[in-house]
Amino acid sequence: MHKDELLELHDRMVTIMEAFEDFDDVDDDLFEPYHQLSVDPSHVHKSKSEHKHAVFVLGNALATAMSEDEFSSAGRIGKRMEELANDAESKL
Repeated sequence: MHKDELLELHDRMVTIMEAFEDFDDVDDDLFEPYHQLSVDPSHVHKSKSEHKHAVFVLGNALATAMSEDEFSSAGRIGKRMEELANDAESKL
């Protein structure tokens, strides 16, 4: 995936996150690991690797927000996103 495509994906995922943050039944701390990264889609100066890591961290949080438990489809996706985020972080 090219960096511009990754930035577009990142931007769309942030839009979804913002919708989830407005829901009352979503844990306020769920997206904190993503916010702590301080990598925003508008930060085009950040490396592709940093955005990739942020996308995986955010993907994990979004999947967790949608999951009923760790064995649901979204729960399994969240677990895989967590693994990918850890792998991406090790390459930063």
